[in-house]
Amino acid sequence: MSDLAGSVGAFKRVIESPASRMLLRRLLKECPGTGKTRLEVSLEVIAGVRDRERLPMPCRTAARLTELVLRMGAKAFGADFSELRSRMGEEHWRRALVSVIRGLEAFGVRRPFVPGAPFLVVWDVTYACNLRCRHCYANAGVPLEDELTTQEARRVIDILHRAGVVAIAWSGGEPLVRPDIYELSRYAHQKGFYVAMATNGTLIDEETADRLWDSGVRFLQISLDGASPETHDGFRGVPGAWERTVRGIKVAVKRGFFVNVATTATKLNYREIPRIVDLVRELGAQWFMVYNFVPTGRGVFIDRFDLSPEEREELLRWLWEKLREGGSPKVLTTAPQFARVSLQAEAREGRRSKLVLPTHFYDAELGGRLRSLADFIGGCGAGRFYIGLSPNGDVRPCVFFPKTLANVLELENDFEEWWRTDEFLWRLRDKDSLKEPCGTCPFRYVCGGCRARAYGYLGDPQAPDPGCLLVARARAEKVRVA
Repeated sequence: MSDLAGSVGAFKRVIESPASRMLLRRLLKECPGTGKTRLEVSLEVIAGVRDRERLPMPCRTAARLTELVLRMGAKAFGADFSELRSRMGEEHWRRALVSVIRGLEAFGVRRPFVPGAPFLVVWDVTYACNLRCRHCYANAGVPLEDELTTQEARRVIDILHRAGVVAIAWSGGEPLVRPDIYELSRYAHQKGFYVAMATNGTLIDEETADRLWDSGVRFLQISLDGASPETHDGFRGVPGAWERTVRGIKVAVKRGFFVNVATTATKLNYREIPRIVDLVRELGAQWFMVYNFVPTGRGVFIDRFDLSPEEREELLRWLWEKLREGGSPKVLTTAPQFARVSLQAEAREGRRSKLVLPTHFYDAELGGRLRSLADFIGGCGAGRFYIGLSPNGDVRPCVFFPKTLANVLELENDFEEWWRTDEFLWRLRDKDSLKEPCGTCPFRYVCGGCRARAYGYLGDPQAPDPGCLLVARARAEKVRVA
């Protein structure tokens, strides 16, 4: 056993002891006179934004305990505590750490790790849209009759805030066609959420960018499915979309947003991806994200254009090499197999890269020192690190996963209990219960396949992801032996 693995094991034994779990529960009690839990106040103390000495004694003790837990966790997983402390000056980072500690209290140090609340909620705030994309998971175009009103949406933000959610990402449809999107963004930002938006970019001009920034949005994901107008407009169903999207990316970069350009890879455009990356570099965006094609919404009508396992493997290997080269943009993907591909490539060449891909939501600054976290936070995060919301408040494991689990307004006082006990969520979280060959694959904790793709193709959330090369080889071998 490596020293790092031993440290993780020791941390697990300490955290999961009855005494430690009791102490962690005490951290979740209110600190008198603050309106916050002892844990929240403790993180403010550690971050230097609150004076420890002005707190009641139980809260001062809690701050010392919280710092001890964080130092132990940082050491166990190879992180730098001083760097972690510096991040805590931002409220959304503190909310994330609260969720981590609540997850430790509720579920222990499990593989894969489950936080105390989803880190991210991707919220389709409307199905109205100004484009007609061939692969749209929402089958967007016109709004639903029962889309949440402004007041109902504010109630949902309150529910997510009480639950401990860290970030909200508006999606759709096209969120910018919803008239109250700036009001909702401002309300979420004032609550302490990190606010992001997924948009087709065609409606972003200087005025829109200023309004988004003033409302608290800081991260923009803008979809671009081709390096040329012919490819992109063919996907998006509206002539001139490419020019307006490229203009939107330029405006967003100039305004100072963190910009992630997203491409859904299919047979129609995946050979064009190197040229898209070059274009994204010229435009100045920080990230380039390749999205898995998922056969849902209008995507069910073009599933013949999905990449074969061999094509996906080729693309993922190319993306890994581009990421290793460094520079901008960071090249990433939602395909959970990316972590497996990177680890196999490093092993094949006898290298040990400074990079690690514990999940496709890669952090360039902390990620390189958290290799041992891959088994705990890697793989598909549906129903674990994130959930999706439909315009009427229906909760899904992710926006690509057309399975309604509840309505968020009906969970107003029971969200935490639902998160802890929902049977379907636990089926997604248990990588050991996946069907073969995924359930015994040595990469199941860092990958485990895309659960939305398994559900979309096979109607079974625990089935193998049919786009994985290892799955295809296992099936071919089974046929050969038979």
